[in-house]
Amino acid sequence: MSLENTELKIGNTSFKGIWIAIVLTIGTSIGGTVWTASSLYSRLETVEAVKIPNIKPVTERVTLIEQRLQDNDVGQLKAKLATLGTHLETILTQQEKLLEIKAELSELSKEIEAMKAVVKQGELIADSMGDVDTRMNKLTKEIEDLWQGMNYLNASPLQR
Repeated sequence: MSLENTELKIGNTSFKGIWIAIVLTIGTSIGGTVWTASSLYSRLETVEAVKIPNIKPVTERVTLIEQRLQDNDVGQLKAKLATLGTHLETILTQQEKLLEIKAELSELSKEIEAMKAVVKQGELIADSMGDVDTRMNKLTKEIEDLWQGMNYLNASPLQR
């Protein structure tokens, strides 16, 4: 049984051969189109059945937010943030300098402590020199007294 020998009778009309394939193709295309349109229409009805809530409160909130943004001058925030960034960089460089100064101060502190020790030794030497000074004064007085005694003994008896 080939397609050319096949015959289909629908009502008073009979279809033979290739015409059966054409009618079947057209029929299924029309059926598919109707089914797609029906599906689309049911989806559209579903979307239309959804009630949209009252958006007036949302609109008011958006208006309030816009007003706050204008009041806070959000447009200028970028410039202010750039300025803050610059200030932070300056602070960081100053902090690094302060850390260097702190290290130098620590070294100077150690040197000052060493100098204090030297000064303390000098004070001890000076104190001991004070004793030497009084001893030297005593020795000088004794030597002068001895010279006076020598001069007295050397002097002629008439000058005495």
